[in-house]
Amino acid sequence: MSSSTETVIFVFGLVALGYLAGWSGYLKAETGDALSEFAVGVAVPLLLFRTMVSADFHGAAPWALWATYFTAAAVAWAAGHLTTTRLFGRDGATGVVGGVAAAFSNTVLLGIPFTLGVFGEQGVEILSLIVSVHLPVMMAASIILFGLFGSEKGKPVKPAALVKSFLSRLFVNPLVIGILAGLAWRLTGLPLPGFALRLVDALAGIAGPIALFAMGLGLLKFGISGNVRPALVLSVLKLFLMPAVTLLMAWLLGLPPLAAKVAVATAALPSGVNSYLIAIQFGTGQALASNQMTIATAAAVATTALWLSIAQMMFG
Repeated sequence: MSSSTETVIFVFGLVALGYLAGWSGYLKAETGDALSEFAVGVAVPLLLFRTMVSADFHGAAPWALWATYFTAAAVAWAAGHLTTTRLFGRDGATGVVGGVAAAFSNTVLLGIPFTLGVFGEQGVEILSLIVSVHLPVMMAASIILFGLFGSEKGKPVKPAALVKSFLSRLFVNPLVIGILAGLAWRLTGLPLPGFALRLVDALAGIAGPIALFAMGLGLLKFGISGNVRPALVLSVLKLFLMPAVTLLMAWLLGLPPLAAKVAVATAALPSGVNSYLIAIQFGTGQALASNQMTIATAAAVATTALWLSIAQMMFG
């Protein structure tokens, strides 16, 4: 068994353990919420802070990396929107949710520990370049598109209010704060004091396992209820179309090998809870987003290993 395959099994094994702990009644679903809050609010931001302080971004080609990843996201989003509206006859507002579900990778709870396990700290440095702009870009796109399509359901669309809400959440987002704080400390040129470094390392070191276990517990709340066919199709777009386009773009733009592999692996990740949260905010497509996230996460055990193997064959 290759080391990357073993890492995939380990990562999704922690997710499965979290799910089983909730399904068996050993832990309450509320425990998953608490663990997720700790992971996203404390441990993962400190991991990103530490990464920003010590990262060496030479050769990561951020503009080419962003062009590679977000071109694939745009293609998957457009395919998800058209599939939801044209193939399954849903309205444009639900189509936005379908697009989000097909393009919004779980870059934090799953992506960071997954990348750390497969590619190490250098991989997380590259992933951080995607994470730093991922949420703002995807949220801004969803707000703009819902402003265009939301009126189809007779929903009052107030773009100014949506933008204000988005910006107010963005700049208090712990992940954004962790990245910006790390970059700010990096600019000072000062080393972290030994005691502070030990504290950061201690909490950052447990970010991955806790995030994965919490994700498994969180999946228990969603399950699958209706909307199975569109959720399956959107899952195929997320797990196959998006990484395939990323692979092609990485090759065309000549990304460095590690950056190319991290981009493909990130695109191959299943959808995260943000697609469901966006559906809640817009008041449409909640069941679709929930089912798609559950199906895609279950299937990603096999598909991520496949894309890792393909990326390693292509980029070494």
